[in-house]
Amino acid sequence: MKSVLLILLWSQLYAETIHSSLLSYIEHKEFKNSVQKEAGDIYGFGTDIHSGYSAYKFIYEYGYTNTKQPPLKEDLQTSKLFLQYSYDLQNDLKFNMNYIQILYDNIAITNGGQAYGLGLTYQPEKNICTNFTQYYTHYHDFNVYQSDGTVEYKMNMNGFRIKFSSILKYIHIEEKNINSFTKNAKDDYLTSGLKLHIHYSDYHFGSAVFLGKRAFAVMDNGFKIQHHAMEFDRTYAVGIGKDISDFVLRFQYIYSRAKELPANNANVEISNIRVLLNYKF
Repeated sequence: MKSVLLILLWSQLYAETIHSSLLSYIEHKEFKNSVQKEAGDIYGFGTDIHSGYSAYKFIYEYGYTNTKQPPLKEDLQTSKLFLQYSYDLQNDLKFNMNYIQILYDNIAITNGGQAYGLGLTYQPEKNICTNFTQYYTHYHDFNVYQSDGTVEYKMNMNGFRIKFSSILKYIHIEEKNINSFTKNAKDDYLTSGLKLHIHYSDYHFGSAVFLGKRAFAVMDNGFKIQHHAMEFDRTYAVGIGKDISDFVLRFQYIYSRAKELPANNANVEISNIRVLLNYKF
């Protein structure tokens, strides 16, 4: 999968570019009631290239988190790679391929894990769009199968461009070897989410909510992966942004509640402040 995506990328780079961007973000996380983590920072950068009927997105992410010692022996360091390729088959139909690689994790047994995604987007009406993407995540001790269904509805009202998104995720965990990560996890999870995005003039506003338990989930359309043993039961997010010439600056606040599965420690609260910058070219 990784080789196929890279070949497709290089074969299309010389085609006419329609609209593309460079992207970067910084996140700061605070953990409350955790027996493992205290606070951490995440740095990401990448590009989103649209050329002809194809679109390519790449993100590299590095994270560092202060941990509690004991029980952990050292602070957490991670690096991850996210790739996506999509192609317009016709005006109302396109497919997408995703690849995720956990390049490095000095603590978790999910170090080296890989996730693959294959999806199809169908737009029956100008203002309605649906997507189904199937993910398969491979770790040394267990596998995760995830099915995502999304329905989007767009509308214009007095200069406001509004988009509603409804998301349903089904997750199945297949244990291969007895391990602490899946010991207290369920075999199956079903979680749902709602998103709202409003664009007016140069301003953006967004909000999201996810309810229902989930673990080891692929999130954010294949650009986040929850590879640590945490069972989330709710997530709330709000954000605001502004177009400044060729740049888009956004601020987000995300709150989640989870249970640390190895310790069976519930009511862990995670507060995440995220700053994102895109440059359009």
